Amino acid sequence: MARSLRLALVFAAAAALSGQARGGAGFSPFAKDMLAAHNAVRSRLKLRPLAWSDRLADFARDWAETLANQHEFFHRSRNAYGENLFEITGAAATPEKVVAAWASESASYDRKSNTCYGVCGHYTQIVWRDTHSVGCAMARSLDRQVWVCNYDPPGNVVGQRPY
Repeated sequence: MARSLRLALVFAAAAALSGQARGGAGFSPFAKDMLAAHNAVRSRLKLRPLAWSDRLADFARDWAETLANQHEFFHRSRNAYGENLFEITGAAATPEKVVAAWASESASYDRKSNTCYGVCGHYTQIVWRDTHSVGCAMARSLDRQVWVCNYDPPGNVVGQRPY
């Protein structure tokens, strides 16, 4: 009986975690909004939705706090994940605004030639077909916000098409 109870608890915990990984009831409004904004962009291309990753969100939070505290803004070196950065000073952003800014780069991406005319790497990371999970964070420093999203597996592989 005790073994059955332990197994039932393990299965219940696994089910709760799997629901959370898809953006279930246990997620913060921030995580839900970031995931929804990403998946809205992906759905326009009929791409599989991303799952939320607390592990990637913690990784992103560490970097966002580092950048905010050091008053810096650059990509993490030797990063095993894809990464999008956004900063705003003197105002506040929302998950929708941040993802929309990255997604607006789609105007610079030519799918036919797989060429970027300007900046489009943030957009192509969001819509990278093989990426399956995302985690994001935002840190504040005075009147500045630094937003970081990490993606697994990373996109923007030279010579490959995002979708």
